[in-house]
Amino acid sequence: MTSTPKVTGTPRVTGTPRVTGTLKVGLVGWGAIGRVVGTALAEQGVQGAELTCIVDNRPLGEAAPAPQVTFEEAIDACDLIVEAAGQGVVREWGERVLTSGTDLLVASTGALTDDELAKRLLAAGPGRVYFTGGAVGGLDLLQAVRALGPLDDVRLTTTKLPSTLEQPWMDAELLDRMRAASGPVEVMSGTARDVPVKFPKSTNVAASVALAVGDLDAVRVRVVADPGATLTRHVVEASGEHGAYRFEVAHRPDPGNPATSQVVPYAVLRSLAALAGRSGQIL
Repeated sequence: MTSTPKVTGTPRVTGTPRVTGTLKVGLVGWGAIGRVVGTALAEQGVQGAELTCIVDNRPLGEAAPAPQVTFEEAIDACDLIVEAAGQGVVREWGERVLTSGTDLLVASTGALTDDELAKRLLAAGPGRVYFTGGAVGGLDLLQAVRALGPLDDVRLTTTKLPSTLEQPWMDAELLDRMRAASGPVEVMSGTARDVPVKFPKSTNVAASVALAVGDLDAVRVRVVADPGATLTRHVVEASGEHGAYRFEVAHRPDPGNPATSQVVPYAVLRSLAALAGRSGQIL
């Protein structure tokens, strides 16, 4: 993002629920997620919320359904900033959004694998930070179970097309195995602390599960490349003294960005509807 580091305007205290009025939303990122979210907001698809402005490091011209502004201008003009542009935005701007008194909705939860950043975001204010569940379900239940006591075993298996998982750090042997595979190939295994760092655009789900469980190191993650994976698949398995849980989802990849699932922007819109106070939401 290209702008000066100074945050302008008078900070607003948003730490109490809105009673009336329209939620003024600033959208950061006009990619596969941002375009769907921004278009829906511009067409008044979320009752109680409006698209006020867009932040992107590319000139959008007439493609933008709202004014394109600097990050500082967006913070000053909005009640809520929606991050749809990647983990780097959360690291660079998250705290500044919150300390200004503006709320923040994070789609790139993989940024939370940085413990220090996570602590600072959760402690910052008076703005409030929220996280969207993205491409996986059951996180609300895992968060509720956590109140009963720790889960003994939490596992996530993510399966995607090989081309969506290729990374600059991979050696030639691994790339050759992925590209020549006729069936599933395990690309990496580790914890929810390790994996999202290696796949910053493909494994936000791992960080989301860890956020619900409350422990990055407690979530064991497998990343699998499968040339037959026409659907992106996430399987979450968790067990503990109070019960056993299994969630499996299979999504179509976004045609414009196969590294993310087509459902993700709609998860962001559902979160926005809840924050804007639409009745009938499952919270």
